[in-house]
Amino acid sequence: MSDDPSLDAAYALDGAEGARRLYRDWAASYDGDFAAVQDYLLPAHVARHFANLGGQGPVLDVGAGTGLCAEGLARAGIGPIDGIDLSPDMLAIARAKALYARLLEADVTGPMDLPHAHYRGIVSSGTFTLGHVGPGAIAGLLAHAAPEALIVLSVNVKHWDSAGFDAAFEALAGRITSPDRQEVMIYGPAADPAHRDDRAWLVSFRTLA
Repeated sequence: MSDDPSLDAAYALDGAEGARRLYRDWAASYDGDFAAVQDYLLPAHVARHFANLGGQGPVLDVGAGTGLCAEGLARAGIGPIDGIDLSPDMLAIARAKALYARLLEADVTGPMDLPHAHYRGIVSSGTFTLGHVGPGAIAGLLAHAAPEALIVLSVNVKHWDSAGFDAAFEALAGRITSPDRQEVMIYGPAADPAHRDDRAWLVSFRTLA
């Protein structure tokens, strides 16, 4: 499809139940009718950036979806990988790819049944974006990161300012290194014109020892 209304619906989400419904209906066609057709580059950007910065497992993939970011991590020889996502239907697609040691249905904005101070890396692609998750969830993730863990998150450029990510990262000073940001294209040239120029920050930092 050259004009995908589901993308606009995703950016307009308001709450967990709406997200579950949308991704329930989208899961089966997500990889083929969205990621491939829209030339979705962001998961590969996140995985590659994590690998280039020397990222190691065990890794937590936040907002794992159908496992697109984990595919990039696996190609780089990084693992083991655990994943969490709000949508059981998206996780079912990811599970079939046999990329993950563990998959958990969880809301990243609340308590999660994950080991404390365990992960040497945390990645997230496409979750900190319009209609999805704001910066308040980052502090909760740190509880599950080992000392000096590498964290690489994508944040939609428009979402960064509107959701107050600058202030959130300032509040985390003393718990993490100063975050580095690199801007990337979310989609490639094959994407529909309405979203071809959408951009995201790749935000990387480490927890302090």
